[in-house]
Order: sequence, then structure tokens, then C-alpha cells
Amino acid sequence: MPRTEVAVPDGLATQALTVGYGARSAWGRNRRTAVLRDLHLTARAGELTVLLGPNGAGKSTLLRTLCGLLPPLAGTVRIGGADIAAEPPGVLARRLAVVLTDRIDAGLLSAREVVALGRHPHTGFLGRLTPADHAAVEWALKAVAAGHLADRPAAELSDGERQRVLTARALAQEPRVVLLDEPTAFLDVASRVALTVLLRDLARSRGLTVVVSTHDLELALRVADAVWLVDREARLHTGAPEDLIRSGAVAAAFDAEHLAFDAATGSFALRRPARGRVVLDAPGDMLPLLERAMAREGLTLGEPGGGLGRPGLTELRVTVDGDGNLVLHRGDADVRVPTFHELTRAVRRYIAGKGGLR
Repeated sequence: MPRTEVAVPDGLATQALTVGYGARSAWGRNRRTAVLRDLHLTARAGELTVLLGPNGAGKSTLLRTLCGLLPPLAGTVRIGGADIAAEPPGVLARRLAVVLTDRIDAGLLSAREVVALGRHPHTGFLGRLTPADHAAVEWALKAVAAGHLADRPAAELSDGERQRVLTARALAQEPRVVLLDEPTAFLDVASRVALTVLLRDLARSRGLTVVVSTHDLELALRVADAVWLVDREARLHTGAPEDLIRSGAVAAAFDAEHLAFDAATGSFALRRPARGRVVLDAPGDMLPLLERAMAREGLTLGEPGGGLGRPGLTELRVTVDGDGNLVLHRGDADVRVPTFHELTRAVRRYIAGKGGLR
């Protein structure tokens, strides 16, 4: 049964979209290779939609097709119900802004002048900026915390600074839809969080449709309103982050030999061969840290007095004394240390001395 197309006012939608790339064969014939097929996607106005998937899953190909840089192999991409393939370039530029990972040669332009390029779809034939255009540029610079970069030569900016400026250029364009490919790739942790939250807040406060491709999985699952997830089999899953966590789609797409997605915490944990068990007796605020440290050493949690269930193994136990020191009870002697680093080293030494906890 054919799907019914969903009209998304001011949003982005695809209908039976197939994306891929073309190449000319040795016989001069054009070959078309599909990467993702029959996509019926919706990115709504007022929401941050994140595009996730393993490397090579086709995220960049999809994003470049959504913005018109690659032609669809089949189907359509629509903004506000209008097929972007039929839109005049000037009209499309006022409705859609794009930030890709391609490096741009800014020449002698300052950061402010690069951002001002985003206003050209709104200027006349001479390209002169009005006071309203200048105000939009200043707002965009401030929005991405790049005001201090405004007068710097764009060619001298770091990768992270350049990414901020290019994001500001897209915002200065005042589009209805913004597509961004890895906008936080070169930013530090605090800046990644700040920019991602900014994009989500701008989507809500200004009614923008924002679609972001990212590898920052844990942050995306915490902040995004909706997720498009491409799995290893080139299948696309959509829904709220919690929908995809609950269905197991996130774990199926990203779990690896040494890494497992924990649905309860929404984060990844190391997958280590079990080397034994440890009993933890510590204040509540210390327990999560102790669990992390012991899991890193391949130890699972046991119950006090429960034993390990195997003859000949000594049960490890960790407590915290009144001075805040960590105490490793080894059976033969206690080891009292002030830091987690020393605790994990003591655990490793003990395991090595015992020939390993088997």
C-alpha cells in the first residue's frame, strides 16, 4: 500500500527518497549506486533532528541530497511542501542554509564578512547590506558566541572557531531549514554542548527546522527532539531518542566488541571479560565512581557475604573510611589509598599476584 505524503509546513520531508552516487564505468555508461532507499522522513519546524549512524552508513550522502548538492536517485525532498528540485536558487537560498565539513577558502575576509555572506540571498542586485542586514549578522555572531572573533581574519581561525563562524553565517541567512554536517566536530566538550543546546533552543524559539549529522551520540540522545538513525544494514529508524533506545536500535547500530550501549544510562560502557566480582560498601555519592573504576578492571558487583560462587577465590571488597580514603580488603591485608588511580593499581597488582581472578 503506497504511503500518503505528509505535509510539513515550514519543515522538511522526503517522499520515497533514494540517495546514492553516480560513476562512469569503463564503457562510458553511467552507473548509479544506491546507499539508502525509499526514505519517508519528516523533520518538523521547532525541533532539532539529529542524524546518527556508524561511519560509512550514508549520512553525508543523505545530507547532501537533502540540501540539493546531490540529485536524488528517486523520490523528492520538500521544504514547506515544495520540491526543492523545482525551486529557483534564489528562493531556495532564502529557505535553506547548509553548513558542511568542506574546508572553505575565505581569502582576506574577516569573520564578520564571512557571516555577512549569509545575507546575500536577501540583498538587492548590488549586494549592499542594510542596517537590518548588519543587525542580523551581529545577532548571528553573538548567538554562537563568536562576537570576539568578528574582526579576526577568517583564514587565521582555528578549526573550532571556523565552525562557529560558518554556523553563524547559516543563521544570518535567516532560513526556515538549517542542515549541518558535524558542526561540533572540532569543538571542546563545553562548546559542543553549548552549540548543540543553542541549535535546539533556536529551533524552538524561532520555529526553525534544524537537522544535524553528528557522531556525538550521547549528547545528541540527551538534547535532540527527534532522531534519524541509519543502522549497519542501511535501514533507517526514526523517533524520539527514547523510542530508539527502547527498541534496541541504538545498541544494535553502535555496540562493538569492546563497547556496549547501556539503555538505562543512555551512555556507553566498556565491555571487558569478567575477571571476578567485588563488593562495594561506600556512601551513595561514591558508588557510581567505584562501579566505573571496578568495571574498567573487569570486576562485576557482588553482594556482601555472597561469595564468588567458585572455590579458591578470595572475595574483593572496597570500602571508604572516615577520612575519605578508599580501602581495598584483599583477604590477607587491607590497602588504604587516597585516590581512585591508586586503588585501581592496587587491584591490578592483586589480580596479577593471584594469577588473575578466574
